[in-house]
Amino acid sequence: MFIVIFGILIVAGFATTIVENQITLEGIIQGNGKVNSSEIVTISVNLDKNETPIGVFAVEVMEFKGNTFSAKILDPSGIEIISEIINEDVIEQEFKVLDSGNYDLIIESLNDKESYVAGAIGPLPDADKKLIIASSSLFCLSIGMGGFVILAIYEIINKRKSV
Repeated sequence: MFIVIFGILIVAGFATTIVENQITLEGIIQGNGKVNSSEIVTISVNLDKNETPIGVFAVEVMEFKGNTFSAKILDPSGIEIISEIINEDVIEQEFKVLDSGNYDLIIESLNDKESYVAGAIGPLPDADKKLIIASSSLFCLSIGMGGFVILAIYEIINKRKSV
């Protein structure tokens, strides 16, 4: 019976982890593609300044080679509010949502060689929700795994006594 209980706790921990990932990515729009000096990748998201005072974006460059990539954020008016030279293979940055509307993440390259990039833009995830769900997931997994270990030790001790 304990094996079933601890097994259910482990499954619940894994399920909670999946829910955590979905809540973390709620409202985040992801995109990818190839960029070079003539091609760009644009990802758009609609943000409401009353619901989302802070947005976040991330860019990952596969096979990163030098400072030939840049990312910029355009507000709903088309005004550039952030421009970043990408100095590493992954960057993440927050920005203020001053007006409601579509915000664009534009990923560009100065290099003629095509490179694959992935980007995401959206509202900053709620840290409190994420903490609560991550804690409950860790709790379920810890109790389930710990229970299995204790049960195994108990069984080993009982087998030695019976021999």
